[in-house]
Order: sequence, then C-alpha cells, then structure tokens
Amino acid sequence: MLNILWRNMKWRFQNPLSIIITILQPLLWLVIYSAVADQTMQNMGIKNYTAFILPGIIMLVTFSSCCSGGIINFIMKSSGSFYRVLISPVSRSSIVIGQMLEAILLSFVEVAILCVVGLFFSVKIASGIAGIMLMILLIFMTSFFLAGLAYSISLFLPNEVIYETIMTVIVLPIFFLSSALFPVENLSGGLKIAVMLNPFTHIINALRSLILGETVVFGDILPVIALFAVLCCGSFMLAMWRLKKETAH
Repeated sequence: MLNILWRNMKWRFQNPLSIIITILQPLLWLVIYSAVADQTMQNMGIKNYTAFILPGIIMLVTFSSCCSGGIINFIMKSSGSFYRVLISPVSRSSIVIGQMLEAILLSFVEVAILCVVGLFFSVKIASGIAGIMLMILLIFMTSFFLAGLAYSISLFLPNEVIYETIMTVIVLPIFFLSSALFPVENLSGGLKIAVMLNPFTHIINALRSLILGETVVFGDILPVIALFAVLCCGSFMLAMWRLKKETAH
C-alpha cells in the first residue's frame, strides 16, 4: 500500500503541473468570484461571501484532486505498471487504498492552500479547534468517497479522454446543484428539491456551519458523517469489485 502511495506521489513531484491545474480553477473561484459577487451577497445578508463559498470551493478542489487520481491509473496502464502491480503479491485492498490515499493527500494539501488564501479575506474558523477537527474528518470522508468513485470509474472506461469527459459531466451539475454558491433558503420548487437531494449540499452546509458558527451543532453534523460513512463504504466496495474484474482479464 505504502509503495503504491509513494510511487504515485513521486509521479506528482515529477509532474507538478498536475497539482497546479487541479488547484487553479478552485482558487480563481475563491478569489475572483467572491470578489465580484461580494457586494450583491452583502445586500442579501451575507457579511463575508468568501467565507460563505469556501466550503463549496473546498468540495470543488476535492473533486479535482480525486478525479486526477484516475488519470494516474490510465498512465499506469499505458506504461504497463498497472498490470505488473496486479500480478504482484499485494492484496487488492492495498492497491485500492494506496491509489486513494494519494488523491486524499493531494486534496488536503490543496484545501490547506485554499484556507491560507482565505485568511487574507478575513476567513476564520469560528468554531475553534473542535470545528477544525470535524472539518478534517468531513474533508477526509468526502475525499475518500470521491477517490474511490473516481478510481472505480477509471477502471470502467477505456481511456482518459472519455474519463475526463464523464467526470466533467458528473462534477459540474453536482457543484452547481448544491449550496456551494447560494443560500438554499433563497431557492424554491423543484430546484430546491434537487439541491437538497444532493449529498454534497449537506457536506457543504456542515462545513459552512463550522466556519461561520461559533457553536458546533452535533445534531446537524452527525447525520452528515453517517451519510458519508455509507458512501465511503460503497465507493470502496465498488473499487474493490471492479479491480477484481480487471484482474480476471
């Protein structure tokens, strides 16, 4: 597991552009969009719009980081190392976890960068140390789920072009049909139902409550943790199942 993790990390170090590309768009959203929309949102009662959208941008950078993990899988296939790993005396769970951990670590690095940038826009974690620890847990669970899902999808598809297209089709609707950019309270009808059915709406709301609220409301946080625990198990099992199917080839 650690060997697979380290090999993927070495590829990142050798290709730093892959890190820059995954953080660039979320960083632009955080800096430019929040600056453009800040005045309008202040009129709606949101005092610090950068702090308001930071949880949504954290989700966006987590999407980007985990999706890029699937690209590494295609690079491994083209070089033949993917199949060498399959015939090596390494458990399938170690292969999956090793692949996923690299994407999770990249997510945390880029989330840390976003949070540092947020400090320049007066973004603070109002809930203190307890809130920070819960944020770390929520981000880890989100990254774990997305990394497993992205790895599974990369095993289903024949090449990285189709993979990138599919992931874009998945990511953009999920991002925009969430509470990432606008308060859910201002929505109504079918749009609000769609947004509330999106699990990432709830993770964003949980992170937002930890950033903006001084008190941790465990009654709101614990159901989100339970939901993503189920999603994490599901994505890991899907990745394991698909890798075993790949072995059969």
